Amino acid sequence: MQILGVDIGGTGIKGAVVETSTGELVTERERILTPHPATPEAVADTLCRLIDKIGFKGPVGCGFPARIINGTVLTASNIDKSWVNVPIEQLFKEKTGREVYAANDADVAGLCELECGAAKGVTGSIIFLTIGTGIGSALFMNGQMYPNTELGQLEYKGGPGEKYCSGAVKEKEDLKWKAWGKRFNGYLKYVDYLLKPDLFVLGGGASKKFEKFREELDSGIRVIPAQHLNSAGIIGAALYCERRLKGVSRF
Repeated sequence: MQILGVDIGGTGIKGAVVETSTGELVTERERILTPHPATPEAVADTLCRLIDKIGFKGPVGCGFPARIINGTVLTASNIDKSWVNVPIEQLFKEKTGREVYAANDADVAGLCELECGAAKGVTGSIIFLTIGTGIGSALFMNGQMYPNTELGQLEYKGGPGEKYCSGAVKEKEDLKWKAWGKRFNGYLKYVDYLLKPDLFVLGGGASKKFEKFREELDSGIRVIPAQHLNSAGIIGAALYCERRLKGVSRF
């Protein structure tokens, strides 16, 4: 099945058509800057522009940087606060005229890596962290997801961990990869202490530069980059949409 996967982030909205049987992108990945302010109407309009640019007529899956339950946004850490309590699936369906299903961006990216990426076939406990404007998270135990976690909001160094070591913080403070890696390692060790997973998988923009900070990570923690790097959110959104179209429970 071919589905348009869209990754809505704090800085950019990316999308491509995905062949869900293989997890491969069958069109070029397109990107449009996230509007500011990123209000529901503005983001919905930008989604329509992206769909028109790609020229796809079928269903759409969206990863979104918030906790989404029963099609409604419940948090807004890295998106405009006006999103809270917005029925995102209803809004996007009305705006685009297509079937649209939405879930937390880290959850769908983690789903991609679990089904056709770095964590495929891995048993035990896995934590997927996506590093971008914030830090998103997805938790798996023997292939089953515990959805809508917010490990980027764990208090660390006097505030949410993502405010100390996200990709956006690296850029804002102009940190070198070694210095940023030391920061991120402290946060990673804290998450490891709390949950002790068998494996961490890192996605988002920083995953492309994994080798630049790998040596700063604690050798006692098993950490690997996402196989699909920052395309995992696009692929996972399409896989999630396929599940919903088939009537499978959300996760």
